Amino acid sequence: MFYVYILYSEHYGKTYTGYSQDPEQRLLSHNELSNKGWTISYRPWKIIHIEAFETKADAMKREKFLKSGKGREYVKQEILNRL
Repeated sequence: MFYVYILYSEHYGKTYTGYSQDPEQRLLSHNELSNKGWTISYRPWKIIHIEAFETKADAMKREKFLKSGKGREYVKQEILNRL
């Protein structure tokens, strides 16, 4: 399985969308293991949303949508408003 996940930095009010076969390990990487990249500036992160997909291609397609303008609006309206 492949997963699309949305991380949220409560302190900074930022979101990050990605995909992985192991979202919990990716969360650990974003919070502790990585020493470069955009996400290190906004630690700590928590997972606020996960979607499962059978194929990598489907997960990548969903990730691409969620990173688009309409996808970001969806995240704000449907996911962030539930927090």
